[in-house]
Amino acid sequence: MDILKTATDWAKAELISIPFFMLFGFVFIVASIGFWHLGKTDIARAYIIPTMVAGLLLMTIGLGLFYTNKSRITRFETAYNIDASAFVASEITRSESTLKEYQTVVFKVIPLIIIVAALLIIFVNKPMWRAISITTIALLIVILLIDGTAHARIETYKNQLELINNG
Repeated sequence: MDILKTATDWAKAELISIPFFMLFGFVFIVASIGFWHLGKTDIARAYIIPTMVAGLLLMTIGLGLFYTNKSRITRFETAYNIDASAFVASEITRSESTLKEYQTVVFKVIPLIIIVAALLIIFVNKPMWRAISITTIALLIVILLIDGTAHARIETYKNQLELINNG
């Protein structure tokens, strides 16, 4: 199995997440525009800004991933051609670091934020706070869904790198 092909295939697979971030970002922005045009109640109008912010955040994440992974693909070949063993070692280190970040941020911090937002819905009876809390929960669920698959991809990638490195 070719190390460079494995790395490039992983980076291309990461590009799969981008349309989902962009799609959900677009949905949040459309929802915001809908609340702006059609919202008659206080709670409906309270959703305008939180859903717009969530949509823009998801679009920004998608664009950031696109540029990061596109440039990563070209850097892989350069780094591999300079020193293949150093390339593999750096990719293993980077993937381990990313997996640790996922364990902390995606699978611990995000669920805690969701719990706090849910508690705000229960205990704060203001339209803006409810809209912010509900939008935050929706945004974070989208991120959990997308990053859950990204976690599985990078874990598989790390295991492939280790097999290639040890084999």
